[in-house]
Amino acid sequence: MNEEIQKALKQLPGRPGVYIMYDAGDTIIYIGKAVNLKNRVRQYFHGGDGRPMLAQLVPQIAHFEYILTDSELEALVLENNLIKENRPKFNTLLKDDKTYPYIKVTLEETYPRILLVRQMKKDGSRYFGPFTDAGAVRTVIDLLQKRYQVRSCRKSLGYPADPKERACLNYQMGRCPAPCQGLITPEEYRKKVDQAVAVLAGSGSTLVKELADKMQEASARLEFEQAGQYKELLEDVAKVTSTQKITAHNDNDEDIIALAQDQKDAVVQVFFVREGKLVGREHFYMNVALDDEKGEILANFIKQYYSGTPFLPGEVYVPCDLPDMDLLEQWLGEKRGRKVTIKVPQRGQKEKLQELAQKNAAMILEQNKEKLRREEQRTKGAMRELGRLMQVGELHRVEAYDISNISGFAMVGSMVVFEDGKPKRSDYRKFRIQSLSGQNDYAAMEEVLTRRFSHGIREKEEGNGEFDSFTRFPDVVLMDGGKGQVHIAERVLGSLGLNIPVCGMVKDDHHRTRALLVNGAEVPMEKSTSAFHLLTRIQDEAHRFAITYHRNMRGKSQVTSVLDQIPGIGPVRRKALMRHFASLEEVRKASEKELAEIDGMNAKSAGQVYEYFHAPEKS
Repeated sequence: MNEEIQKALKQLPGRPGVYIMYDAGDTIIYIGKAVNLKNRVRQYFHGGDGRPMLAQLVPQIAHFEYILTDSELEALVLENNLIKENRPKFNTLLKDDKTYPYIKVTLEETYPRILLVRQMKKDGSRYFGPFTDAGAVRTVIDLLQKRYQVRSCRKSLGYPADPKERACLNYQMGRCPAPCQGLITPEEYRKKVDQAVAVLAGSGSTLVKELADKMQEASARLEFEQAGQYKELLEDVAKVTSTQKITAHNDNDEDIIALAQDQKDAVVQVFFVREGKLVGREHFYMNVALDDEKGEILANFIKQYYSGTPFLPGEVYVPCDLPDMDLLEQWLGEKRGRKVTIKVPQRGQKEKLQELAQKNAAMILEQNKEKLRREEQRTKGAMRELGRLMQVGELHRVEAYDISNISGFAMVGSMVVFEDGKPKRSDYRKFRIQSLSGQNDYAAMEEVLTRRFSHGIREKEEGNGEFDSFTRFPDVVLMDGGKGQVHIAERVLGSLGLNIPVCGMVKDDHHRTRALLVNGAEVPMEKSTSAFHLLTRIQDEAHRFAITYHRNMRGKSQVTSVLDQIPGIGPVRRKALMRHFASLEEVRKASEKELAEIDGMNAKSAGQVYEYFHAPEKS
């Protein structure tokens, strides 16, 4: 214990608050709450409570801070916020924040709509979900819009209508009764919406029968493709609307939470019960310490999960008593605006549902172990294999380069980065070749490498390393070519005083990698190995990234040259069109209305563009 910590311990107050532990690098490594900071923090440095985690944590603590609060509840909220913001390595952490699709019926609108959303809000709408299959949700929404003529536009409509433009194509197709034109009253329209809501609520037998009849009719006509489409529709409707196998005898909203854990990982399974029906389930992976208790893990999960979701159920069921259960209920109740109860089921249906959730969590955890083992072999294991083949030892970061052009036109270079066997897309870079007017792949590659590593050296010298990924140099530079490109790379690195190994990819007659070029010699590779598959992924990614950039460059050049010829379209509007459209063909297909809605355009300029592309040719 250093002198600074000894002094800080003497100054600790006996009040509620949050304590924050830092290591020697001033990184937050642990955050906790206490009803009495003086007693709680001192335990860490005077024998602790015997947990192995503390034996690892305490030696790394260089100093600590604390924030006072007026109550233990405030400390709990603050602790949770700080953990989510800083994600200390010794805290139990929620690995990922998933969002789930809901079906939203905007009943607060005069003419309601049916939408897919990712968050529930207290806005007067009716929500169904959450669901685990977003594709099925979209299909069912589209089906309901067609079947019950529910509008899909974003217009804010009132009654009586004040039409400023004609009805859209959906009206012409019979998919919308055109409330924007005042052709249907809110009362008549609401009846259609109520029918759609009844289907979502589980009373969809009429719709299901219609689809089943159409499937049978199509099958009888030997139109099996159409029959298959109806079958898929039926399956999607069943996913979203069918009566759940597990139901409750009340209309409560409940979450059933279960846990499975091993030495390092845990899976928390949540069953969503809405209006008495089990409507979905989701699981979450968490990092845990060896000695984390079940109740402690679940309490941490509840704090992190419910702080990030807008919907809170009235009841939360957990498999065991939790630390600070009363405090958690108080916090959840304040967030919800109504009472929330945390319960441990003892018997009956809730206990059976809890057991089912636990079995699911255990199954997912076991499956995840195998998945992680395969992922480890596919990524880090493959990098280890490549390191041995390339004779560079430990391999963490690889950069691969490629050049793309058509006869020297719009020549571009690409840099892709793989770390621990996975693409790190935030570090990808694109280069527009500036020093060449014709085709010379070697000279283009020399420019790309010179610019990339010169930039990195300059940023390091200026002390901007933490802000620029260019300052992170690779363990190996991988060239998409043989001896010529390897020689270019080695010459550039040597001229800059960098000692980074360079390897080439030797291709077969089909331009697929068959061997590595290491220190001037070919190193054959077995196609069945993880290293070979990783090398193929790196090569494909470098090609994809370069070709995509080149295609965009060609499209922009083409758009620019043509737009220059349109009367009345100057540099400002030309840039607006180029920002909005990816290709000339998209500009050509755009309607006059779509053109006019672009920032910087107006009705007159939109008409000039539209007229240019659609005017009849003069004879």
